[in-house]
Amino acid sequence: MASFAASRLRTVFGGTKALMAPAKTASTSTVKPKKSSTATTTTDRPIMGLQKIVPISPQLGKFLGGATETSRTLAIKKVWEYVKLHNLQNPANKREIFCDEKLKSIFAGKDAVGFQEVTKLLSIHFVKSG
Repeated sequence: MASFAASRLRTVFGGTKALMAPAKTASTSTVKPKKSSTATTTTDRPIMGLQKIVPISPQLGKFLGGATETSRTLAIKKVWEYVKLHNLQNPANKREIFCDEKLKSIFAGKDAVGFQEVTKLLSIHFVKSG
């Protein structure tokens, strides 16, 4: 039965000696070892886009506890944490946020905002870079 399998392999692969040859031993191999995963970190490349730390307005800084700069994603995260902590979502429409005085200071004095408006209303608080 073993000879049938060997003949079948020769037929399928056309008797290619490279495929039928035994594997090289590790001592004759020219494979280079991989670099350790600690050699490549995220600090090798600059932080850009939404994660970039940029200066913010005094109103947003006061909301964030006196910060003078932050990333957009962190600011949005802190706003949503505040909304959840103080239970400011409209129970009838979870897509709407009721604004208390602290949120009104960063959301242009609006009494209620939709969750899709949050990013738009926060964008005015980030200083545009040159």
